[in-house]
Amino acid sequence: MMEDELRQLLEDVKNNKVDVGAALNTLKDLPFEDLGFAMLDHHRALRKGFPEVIFCQGKTVDQVARIFQTLCAGRRSILGTRASKEVFAAVREVYSDAVYHELARTIIVQRGEPPVKKGNILIMSAGTADIPVAEEAASTAEIMGNHVQRTYDIGVAGIHRLFDKLDMIRWADVIIVVAGMEGALASVVGGLTDQPMIAVPTSVGYGASFNGLAALLSMLNCCASGVSVVNIDNGFGAAAMANAITRMIEKKVGAVLTEVEKNV
Repeated sequence: MMEDELRQLLEDVKNNKVDVGAALNTLKDLPFEDLGFAMLDHHRALRKGFPEVIFCQGKTVDQVARIFQTLCAGRRSILGTRASKEVFAAVREVYSDAVYHELARTIIVQRGEPPVKKGNILIMSAGTADIPVAEEAASTAEIMGNHVQRTYDIGVAGIHRLFDKLDMIRWADVIIVVAGMEGALASVVGGLTDQPMIAVPTSVGYGASFNGLAALLSMLNCCASGVSVVNIDNGFGAAAMANAITRMIEKKVGAVLTEVEKNV
């Protein structure tokens, strides 16, 4: 349940638009719902600002479709990650407006009003081969309610391409850098910026990259300050962390504006 859903329900009870029994029926599945094969966390939106995200890989097609059907009830927008075309076809049988982003392998079912945009997130990839992970991050950041810009294939092998993007870097509240091979782009961008930066190592590379382990270790040893690192190929995790940062900024700004209004 989203915060605005709960607030509206309480207002409706207060104003006698909804009786207590109906309200209890609405709340009966909180904080979680047992489907037998999955325990759906309906309180996650209240805690995190966005509903539980469905990791589709490893689940059967029917399981994913049923989870979507349950979580999408009401006004929630739902995101599925690591989704195949077969999974998307099953979800679309339930929700005809479901959207599949093939590169990102994400499924989005949009419900209710689009979220008010709260922050600027820049997604950067070192190479073209890193784009699928970068697009997973971009899809996640967008549905969570952020302004997103992308700039791809600007790795250190042609560093002049990066310097052409300084205006975009300055625009961002948070930067996500996605890189395979040796993962060097994270160190370079981290040294150019004062914004929080999240580095995503990818499994792109030849044998000694060890499916992303080389990039992961390089990013963990980054000498630039203000750089955090997520797991290999984890575009979703990077975007979720970036969203937590922009959400915190939004709350701080809101608190300041409220205080200013009180004193005017």
